[in-house]
Amino acid sequence: MKYGSYIVDSPICVSYPRQVHPKVDLQKGDLMKTVLITGTSSGYGLEIARHFLTQGWKVIATMRTPREDVLPRSERLRILALDVTKPESIEAALEACGPLDVLINNAGIGVVGAFEATPMSTVREVFETNTFGVMAMTQAVLPQFRARRSGVVVNVTSSVTLARMPLAAAYTASKMAIEGFTGSLAFELEAFHIRVKLVEPGYAPTTRFTSNGGKRMEGLIPEAYAPFAERTFAAFAQPAAVTLESDVAEAVWRAVNDATGQLRFPAGADAVALAQAR
Repeated sequence: MKYGSYIVDSPICVSYPRQVHPKVDLQKGDLMKTVLITGTSSGYGLEIARHFLTQGWKVIATMRTPREDVLPRSERLRILALDVTKPESIEAALEACGPLDVLINNAGIGVVGAFEATPMSTVREVFETNTFGVMAMTQAVLPQFRARRSGVVVNVTSSVTLARMPLAAAYTASKMAIEGFTGSLAFELEAFHIRVKLVEPGYAPTTRFTSNGGKRMEGLIPEAYAPFAERTFAAFAQPAAVTLESDVAEAVWRAVNDATGQLRFPAGADAVALAQAR
């Protein structure tokens, strides 16, 4: 099947044999939990998937172009094709994976550059994944969570929501929208015992944020903005603190298991410092 510019053969791309008896979550003492994570081909999503596998969960790892070599083989792992911007792809993936306990909306794309030079088509592309994709995935899983009166949704945003970041206006807007969305949704779903959380990662130079958006960012620094951009990028190259992929995985794990009503979970030393300074 062809979804936009992405071609997949099946909604189920990699599947490992299931056990015939139920697993037990040693931490919870009940049947093994199932988590679906979007955007697991690299970066935060990949590390989150590894973390939940290590904790004994059943993991549904999704990515636009499935690869079976990025995660360790496990009978508790299924890798599915998913493009969060395509309704038919969302429907196929959810049908294939079965009941869920947790949804982690991690898939996202970036854009850095002067807003004046950023085509509106690029702005819309960023919102389709970072904002509308998160909303679409959440809306798709809510009926099963509401029917069971349990479930957790974790939305991964960014520390750009904690402090101003230059040359990231469109990206910041896409993430700020999810901050507001999540706060309101958490309130309206309390009656159904569905928890909704935010994880706010800091600056993570070891991820593929820049390389993944390279083509999208071409030509977004006009000559008039060059001196400002040069100073900004020089500051990025010498951060006082950074975020590791493991910081985000651990913050997501805390958010999923939190029962205190805490909404926001900054991830990484830099994000924690920004959150504390607010």
